[in-house]
Amino acid sequence: MTSAAAPSAPRITVLGAALAPEHRALVDGAALVLGARRHLDAAGVPATAARAVVLGPLAPALDRVAAATGPVLVLASGDPGFFGIVRALAERFGPEALAVRPGAGSVAEAFARVGLPWDDAVVVSAHGRDPRTAFNVCRAQRKVAVLTAPGAGPAEIGAALLAVPGVERRLVVATDLGGPGESVRELTPAQAVGQDWPGVHVVLCLGPGAGVGAMRALAGPERPAEGGWGLPEDAFEHRDSLVTKAEVRALALARLGPRPGELVWDVGAGSGSVAVECARLGAAVVAVERAEDGAERVRANAAAHGVDVAVVHGSAPQALDALPEPDAVFVGGGGADLPAIVTACAARARRTVVVTLVALDRVAGVRAALRASGFTAEGVQLQASRLAPLPGEVVRLAAVNPVFVLWGTRISLATGVDPTSGAHT
Repeated sequence: MTSAAAPSAPRITVLGAALAPEHRALVDGAALVLGARRHLDAAGVPATAARAVVLGPLAPALDRVAAATGPVLVLASGDPGFFGIVRALAERFGPEALAVRPGAGSVAEAFARVGLPWDDAVVVSAHGRDPRTAFNVCRAQRKVAVLTAPGAGPAEIGAALLAVPGVERRLVVATDLGGPGESVRELTPAQAVGQDWPGVHVVLCLGPGAGVGAMRALAGPERPAEGGWGLPEDAFEHRDSLVTKAEVRALALARLGPRPGELVWDVGAGSGSVAVECARLGAAVVAVERAEDGAERVRANAAAHGVDVAVVHGSAPQALDALPEPDAVFVGGGGADLPAIVTACAARARRTVVVTLVALDRVAGVRAALRASGFTAEGVQLQASRLAPLPGEVVRLAAVNPVFVLWGTRISLATGVDPTSGAHT
């Protein structure tokens, strides 16, 4: 009977901790050393040495690792398992091939410098990713750490925050944490826009109340106290029952698909019930409302639910021109100009447009506007009958006014759908 072979020792060591004398054997014994130029310099491994790989594009570096005939040392910063190189190494070579020795991550270091806990923070990386995700998370959440990248540094984050009204934030810019050029500066978004920021690694974006808070059991951003979505109408301040009914709102939210990292417009916001619910689900939201008292009502409802909604007091489509591009748009009601508003929204929406209306005569115009803009055009007439109490502990059905819910999804060339007919080609 033969015994199972003992697992082989990891052949790749990933070192995120600061180099110390006890790490000298790892450096000297490695057949291949990978790292940024500053890491190689700190380890005393010339970048021109045959066994040195200056990290840039990952694919050729991983090929060098695969061809190595001896131990491999990867030099990193902080915790390389957190938005770091461990993911790529584990995918290529398997976790069993790795020995990871993390240091303190840059996010933890940045929050430590300002004396704040970060178990309730959202962390977003802009490295090799669409910077809009970072911008929208900063607009929506009040405690965010951004791992910066070209095109998504302090200046760009500041500009993105200034592009929507009424979202109060302060920035903490952390540079070269733990290094000889360490700098931690707090400033406003406007101050960040006018400066150059070489070598920045972490930006903290903090809103009102982003302090210590209560002890938590679950990491991540704090969720609103009341659960669920499609909240009852009395969860919102409104005038003359002008609020999207819960059943209609639930379907609209399902079609909008609001999610963290995205931006939603609520056009003709009224009470802002849709805007608030999208924000509760983690999206950044801009509400556009032409009535001044309506705009104030949106702000009050957002504050009551503990979410940030940027409010624009103005009429669509003109009020939309200066806004950043949305992923999804909700259009509530509208008069004879509704098709023009839908067309303007569809021209900017990256993914979805949802429209609610009560007038049958407007349905054809909205569908035509969606299809002419390169969207599908689907919809339902939604009518709910709610249980209402009667004397004697019995109930009746109380009908709610019928509403049309129309929605369109942007058609890509890959779908093979003809936007003018809705038919597959």
